[in-house]
Amino acid sequence: MAISTLTALLNHVAEKFPSRRAISVSGKFDLTHARLNQLVDHAAAQLVAAGVKPGDVVALTFPNAVEFVIMFLAVIRARATAAPLNATYTFDEFDFYLSDSESKLLLTSKEGNEQAQAAAAKLNIPHLSAALPAGDSEIVLSPTQSNVDTDSVAKLTNEPSDAALFLHTSGTTSRPKGVPLTQQNLYSSVQNIKSVYKLTESDSTVIVLPLFHVHGLLAGLLSSLGAGAAVALPAAGRFSASTFWSDMKRYDATWYTAVPTIHQIVLDRHLSKPEPAYPKLRFIRSCSASLAPSILARLEEAFGAPVLEAYAMTEATHLMTSNPLPEEGPHKAGSVGKPVGQEMAILDQNGVVQEPNATGEVCIRGPNVTKGYKNNVDANKSAFLFGWFHTGDLGYLDSDGYLHLVGRIKEMINRGGEKISPIEVDAVLLSHPDVAQGVAFGVPDDKYGEEINCAVIPRDESNLDEEEVIKFCKKNLAAFKVPKKVFITDSLPKTASGKIQRRIVSEHFLAQISTAKVPKFGA
Repeated sequence: MAISTLTALLNHVAEKFPSRRAISVSGKFDLTHARLNQLVDHAAAQLVAAGVKPGDVVALTFPNAVEFVIMFLAVIRARATAAPLNATYTFDEFDFYLSDSESKLLLTSKEGNEQAQAAAAKLNIPHLSAALPAGDSEIVLSPTQSNVDTDSVAKLTNEPSDAALFLHTSGTTSRPKGVPLTQQNLYSSVQNIKSVYKLTESDSTVIVLPLFHVHGLLAGLLSSLGAGAAVALPAAGRFSASTFWSDMKRYDATWYTAVPTIHQIVLDRHLSKPEPAYPKLRFIRSCSASLAPSILARLEEAFGAPVLEAYAMTEATHLMTSNPLPEEGPHKAGSVGKPVGQEMAILDQNGVVQEPNATGEVCIRGPNVTKGYKNNVDANKSAFLFGWFHTGDLGYLDSDGYLHLVGRIKEMINRGGEKISPIEVDAVLLSHPDVAQGVAFGVPDDKYGEEINCAVIPRDESNLDEEEVIKFCKKNLAAFKVPKKVFITDSLPKTASGKIQRRIVSEHFLAQISTAKVPKFGA
């Protein structure tokens, strides 16, 4: 029978590569694919005993721990819907997300999560904690479940249409939208990621991104497991620059995927405290935000591996386009590559497909794309026009079929009628040798409607000031694209997944100037 669900794929992998390493908890223990499969089935039986029914939404809030991986897959195996949540949310945020997803159960680590549990208690949602004491023990749910029927899961058949994952967008609008993703969406995306990067059972990676977002979850974890490959989870449950390379070497990593801010942290550490030797990597992947060509070049030079930039979003179950591996074609700095496993078109406002090199909205369709937002008629109406899903991004396909992004439609800066791509300004800022991080953003302006500002983190030991940044921009940008004001800072506000979101950055720095007039962008 043809495989069309993530669960069936993972069962197939467990049969094909039973004794190959699937997951390592750094410095503690390893689990093989067969062992992982056993743990997932047993945990799923415990969830069924706890009253979880097909279609129920189960919220999970964990660090990047092995218990999360097992319980996430167990929820899906039980034909329920997994809703991973950021463990650092406030009470109000947990209250919103648990309520909006209509969660029936909260799962946490053994240590628990005070804010999540308080929000769950308010909403009368039961709570269970999960712990895996050792690699050869079963997962322990607390309170423990009585009358666990280990055959209960064998009677459940996962369907391609089962809603398996429920996430919220971290987009540019102020209210997150709920995105249900099916078993087929997950399976399709895993197959797309495996195919473009040629992931096999010989590959190994270290998870550096949080698993409550699609980037870490799909590209790092599930695609590896779906290929029979291995992942290592950092002992601390999160990325640490000081242990990253030792983990990469210990587990013979062949690649890793990260957001640009983490690549910059890894690069900065390489410059200040280089490792005696680096593992031989097949490739380095960058996604979730634009990677400046200068950073890409520095990464390739430092670590001797091709850096493949990709483009993804939650609604597409992560991957939409990627630069190919070197043997499959050139990778173009500044481009996010070619469509992978789905159709893509650039449409104008009337739904007309644009010719190569003409800018319009990036639109997609394919088996990896969500069928629609949860309980959001207006968002669905505008997102699914002309038979395509509309990403909200502006870009163009060049004559080789590579996608070049210009920016979010809502983030394009309109300065007196001149449209400015903030991504272009970012690239110039990051090409300055003394700039560690930089981001451009639009601010309200009485004369031009909008003006361009930027925030810059200088490199350690540099004396970079606003005057030098503006002088550099004047050399490398048309006059109307030069930032009017430069904020020199030592940190930039980021989302939980490490993305720099312009709306948040803009509000943060404008609030420093005047607390009286903070514009609420994207409301």
